[in-house]
Amino acid sequence: MSSEDWYRNEEWSEEIENKFFEKLKRARRKEQYLRIQACTIASTEPDVALSLLQHYFALEDDFDHAQAYCDMATAYVAKGEIENAINAYGKALERESAFPNLKTDAYIRYPMLIVENKLINLYQSASEVLDEHQQRLMFPVDHFRWHAAKAIIASAIGGKELAAKHARMAFDAAKIKKSGFRFHQSLGLVGKEYKGVVNELRAIHA
Repeated sequence: MSSEDWYRNEEWSEEIENKFFEKLKRARRKEQYLRIQACTIASTEPDVALSLLQHYFALEDDFDHAQAYCDMATAYVAKGEIENAINAYGKALERESAFPNLKTDAYIRYPMLIVENKLINLYQSASEVLDEHQQRLMFPVDHFRWHAAKAIIASAIGGKELAAKHARMAFDAAKIKKSGFRFHQSLGLVGKEYKGVVNELRAIHA
């Protein structure tokens, strides 16, 4: 890793931590470096990421709060603390509502987390968030997740035809092999991490 990437460590140790904070002392935009480092290891070192985000939120600059809440949610998911993750995504959405120029993918991750964990009491909230942000869909994976969540929610409340329709549209998005972006054809495609969701959609579409 180059010296320019001191805040993008993909692993963490006492030595790495000491070097990171030494660099951070001399940095001007401490908030930015704390959040990026937390984001980089949120899935693999969630406790470290959450600690770094505590440092981030203790500082005055609140420019990147929405994404910081998303990074926090990622860390909580890695720890299996789903309720805390849901709350963090909720804070990200609230922040975006107050500062709409700074967007994250909380609008799609929040409902997906809800349906993947069968939090039926939150299905109405998830559906409202999906509807509110539908115009933001860009990549095939965005369309897949949006329609997948809609299908699962519709299936749970008895809307079989609507559920099947959304499941079919989710499958259509999953079949796309090129993003449509000239220089980033593989960007935003549906990956194997959605195998469980795909199996559920098959049952809905059957």
